[in-house]
Amino acid sequence: MYVPPRTLLLLAPALLIALALAWPLIRPSSAPPARAAELSTPTAQAGNQAVIDASSKTNFTPRLSQAQAQQAVEKAQQADTRRRVRLDPTPAEGLPSVRAIYMAQSQHHLSDRVGFLSFWRANGGLLLFGYPISEELVEQGTVVQYFERAKFEYDPLAFGSTGQVKLALLGRELTSGRVFEPGAPGAGEIFFGETSHNLSGKFRQFWEKRGGLPIFGYPLSEPFEETSTIDGQVRIVQYFERFKFEYFPEELNSFYHGQVNAYGLRLAALREVQMADLGRQAAQASGVRLTNVQRLGGAADWAHENYARRIEVNLSTQQLVAYEDDVSVFQAPIATGRDGFNTPTGNYAIYDKYTMQDMVGAIGGESWYVPSVPWVQYVVGGVALHGTYWHDQWGTGVRMSHGCINLNIDDAQWLWEWADVGTTVNISY
Repeated sequence: MYVPPRTLLLLAPALLIALALAWPLIRPSSAPPARAAELSTPTAQAGNQAVIDASSKTNFTPRLSQAQAQQAVEKAQQADTRRRVRLDPTPAEGLPSVRAIYMAQSQHHLSDRVGFLSFWRANGGLLLFGYPISEELVEQGTVVQYFERAKFEYDPLAFGSTGQVKLALLGRELTSGRVFEPGAPGAGEIFFGETSHNLSGKFRQFWEKRGGLPIFGYPLSEPFEETSTIDGQVRIVQYFERFKFEYFPEELNSFYHGQVNAYGLRLAALREVQMADLGRQAAQASGVRLTNVQRLGGAADWAHENYARRIEVNLSTQQLVAYEDDVSVFQAPIATGRDGFNTPTGNYAIYDKYTMQDMVGAIGGESWYVPSVPWVQYVVGGVALHGTYWHDQWGTGVRMSHGCINLNIDDAQWLWEWADVGTTVNISY
């Protein structure tokens, strides 16, 4: 008989459902995922991932020997080094030489001539801003660039500071003339007197995690229903000074929705809240010609592999930071191994990945069965980065696992999509 994970937590002080330091018995999940095509089987990414036979089952023995795991990591890291291109300065007639990359998906460049590339990478990248849909332009004496969901502006007076690149107030511009009924104090979780609107629930969770006031600005409306510009469906939306949020509840697997509804956990899917295409709307409203351009000579195609990727796990702060070279591109709260099952410190690398797994194990007289564990990346032995749906104690200092690095589901998915076999993982206090 299946016992829900929360029941296990209540009955077992040892938190039996966490992952063990020993190698677990793992098999692909049979539970219907949110995106069945993506979540149903083990995967081999980019030809450099060790492929696991999903039908093989052993009892607490490694699927790969230590030597095989090391060989897989070394092979992947060598391939990653060969793929990594040198981002040399790219010449452009009449302009200073700067590092530039080419986004083939939108056929536009992104460079650090005025800092737009670094800002894009460090503050959300594709998830928040989307691809560039114009080159750098000059509007009313200001260097700007349009993206699918935002517009970057260069402030020369702030050159060299964090305020050098600013986000245009597209939410304000595009709702000019619209009247939104003010919210009542106390009607939501946070009330902003500056705009007389509230912020709550999933939108609050996303706003706080992905940039807060400096990125999104104040809310300009309460949540309400409106036809989505993303998929044409009627969705719950909320306008902010610089962005418009749209809610996609179907992005969170129904199994995890059940955990949210039953226990009030703060679970989230990576694309459960999406940004509307305000950048494209603003460009069209301004009469900007969104003409695709040819690649500049020497400009590299955009890819995370252009940079040396690593993940830093801090057991003292219970935080994780992902880097591309020396640029921090992602941060997330974590929950690691409890006393007696402490997460091991050291310099490791991802050696195996699964989109979803059922996990069954026993160690130290404890046993557990945890179905549908999402976005699993193994680092050393049975220690993995993975999404967690049976608690939401990430970043609180409460260590919940038998050694694994627990993340919220959205954070685990971001890391899974960003990292490859061979990506360095450094764990320290």
